[in-house]
Amino acid sequence: MAEFDLIESIRARAAGRDDIVLGIGDDAALLRVPAGHELAVTADTLNAGVHFPAATAAADIGWKALAANLSDLASMGARPAWCTLSLSLPQADAGWVDGFLDGFLGLATAQGIALAGGDTTRGPLSIAVTAMGHVEAGAALRRDRARIGDDVWVTGTLGDAAAALVLGGHLPSPSGVVPTVDAADAAFLAARLDRPAPRVAAGRALLGLAHACVDVSDGLLADLGHVCARSGVGAEIAVAALPASGALRRVFGDDAPALQAAGGDDYELCFTAPPGLREPVRLALEQAGVDGTRIGRIVAGQGVRALAGDGSDWRPPRTGYVHFL
Repeated sequence: MAEFDLIESIRARAAGRDDIVLGIGDDAALLRVPAGHELAVTADTLNAGVHFPAATAAADIGWKALAANLSDLASMGARPAWCTLSLSLPQADAGWVDGFLDGFLGLATAQGIALAGGDTTRGPLSIAVTAMGHVEAGAALRRDRARIGDDVWVTGTLGDAAAALVLGGHLPSPSGVVPTVDAADAAFLAARLDRPAPRVAAGRALLGLAHACVDVSDGLLADLGHVCARSGVGAEIAVAALPASGALRRVFGDDAPALQAAGGDDYELCFTAPPGLREPVRLALEQAGVDGTRIGRIVAGQGVRALAGDGSDWRPPRTGYVHFL
């Protein structure tokens, strides 16, 4: 396929929206932001061998490339609207692109976000997505609003994606031992890695309830640390309170907490909210179709302190993923 044939094949499959004044096919897109709203913009790049194993199915890469960006919009409480896609491909493989679009556009349709433009180029496999959404003016969830006394919450379960990476030999096991696993648990953990569910509905539901929020992509301790740094506070986390799936507990047992606290690739939300709003928070998350778990509190100080059951400091082998180290 030539470059413009590739672009045309993408354009033909991309659905539009009424607020896209001009979409794929021109030098830039023209988008209409609703009155009384602010524009939320995020960008992520996924590289083969860094963000996904090279053997990952094209449809799963497409899904995850968009999910990572939607998770960022979710953490702001924004409603997804538009995205752009830049593809770097070793060669213009029509079958691979069709599979990629199956995953990418499948999630886009489910979340109501439209592909409005992008770019294609020859090079190592790399996917760059810019996602845009809108949120009511002044209402966005931010990292710099955590307050001393707040509860710390997370949505869903943690550690499943990291567990899949360990089982696939892409991440070291915390104990150095890769466990055996049955087919059902392996499939569940792999799906959590390849097809994360961005918590867009939960982010919207938390507007007016949560003080601060971040999505958990690099690891809980690392990402909550960003909230603490931006808010000028500290946090205390009870390791025993971290929510785990049955598959993670069955397969990894005592190794599970290290994967939950620092594994990354969860794409869940970690947020803070006043203790007096516990019941409204639970109800809001229930209505959004996701579980929420209180795992700690915001305190005076700096950084995140993880606590074992006896109240002593607990430290995983690493605190999260960091590029260039």
